[in-house]
Amino acid sequence: MSNTPARVAPRPSLLLLAIIYLAFVSLGLPDSVLGVAWPAIRANLALPLELAGILALVGTLLSALSSFTVGSLTKRFGTGPIVLVSCLLTASGLLIYSQAPSFVFLILAGIPLGLGAGGVDSSLNAYVAKHYSARHMNWLHSFWGVGATIGPVVMTVAIASPASWRAGYLTIAAVQLTLALLFLVTQGLWKRNDRLNDVHSEVSEQRVGINGANSLAAWLSVAIYMLYVTIEFSVGLWSNTVLVSSRGVAPETAGLWTAAYYGSIMVGRILTGFVVLRFGNRAMVTFGLLTALVGSVLFFVQGVFWLPLVGLVLLGLGFAPVYPCLMHETPGRFIPGAAHVVIGRQVGGSYLAGAALPGLLGLALAHVSLELLAPALGSVLLLLLLLVHQLNRLSKV
Repeated sequence: MSNTPARVAPRPSLLLLAIIYLAFVSLGLPDSVLGVAWPAIRANLALPLELAGILALVGTLLSALSSFTVGSLTKRFGTGPIVLVSCLLTASGLLIYSQAPSFVFLILAGIPLGLGAGGVDSSLNAYVAKHYSARHMNWLHSFWGVGATIGPVVMTVAIASPASWRAGYLTIAAVQLTLALLFLVTQGLWKRNDRLNDVHSEVSEQRVGINGANSLAAWLSVAIYMLYVTIEFSVGLWSNTVLVSSRGVAPETAGLWTAAYYGSIMVGRILTGFVVLRFGNRAMVTFGLLTALVGSVLFFVQGVFWLPLVGLVLLGLGFAPVYPCLMHETPGRFIPGAAHVVIGRQVGGSYLAGAALPGLLGLALAHVSLELLAPALGSVLLLLLLLVHQLNRLSKV
């Protein structure tokens, strides 16, 4: 397996980097608020409980659609305009949410909200992978975690106010509109950063991949992302149920350790940012998958109370570098012009997998035993190690 050191970008704009970090905070803000807001929304609009699943599915499918198509749009218009329009779409969706008088309007709000989220996610991942180091790619995804943590706090405070959930969505919409204005006045930074990268590519030995957008490596990378997101989401969705229903752990204790799982992903990405330039993306992905494999084994252990809890933390720490480091490797695996398209498919495939496969896995486990969650995770992790090894072989340069 090749252990190519992570690429180092040429003096990129730190101001633009700060703006991109803020964009990922804002991307995480609305992602985590529906679950908090839904009890108040359904009480206010007299809606059945299960309609929240439809809203989440609509948003996810549209985010996937946007991610699949944004690569070609970015090649034509550039990243700056795509991010600006995507941010405006997200803001408009949140504004419609804040004023929605019925479920139909919530569905309509999900259209621009989903399209905007997918556009920002895919285009910024591609941009950072091309222009910035692997360190910043990992820290970028940590900032999504910051937004996902702040969002529920904003909504909780809003629900306690007289305006309730509507004030929460209005507040997050205002943040998105402010960010859109910031994108508008800094469009020149995107173009200037593009020129810096172009000049650097002409005078340096920056690694260029050999695979096209429709090569085996391209579709293999999409499959890897879909499998990875399935197990990451599955741990978050089902580990608490395993601990409470199968192991007899107190709900409040299990909830804290599930939160520790998410926290370990965020902390792991921060730590990865400090060491990835030394060890390289590929080594960090392999190390992360092996760490997660150990975590899945510990999570399967019964009879020793603390071992499964340590396993959860190791799963989070192991998962931490996988998504961002694989993403940052993409421009080095594919020929110029193909990386944007492949990254769009990777992000789109991730949305689709996250929407469907963890639920299907839980349905299957419910008919057998929830205790098979850990062996299922371990099996997928072993498969991922093999697939990542094969992807590295197909993209040797």
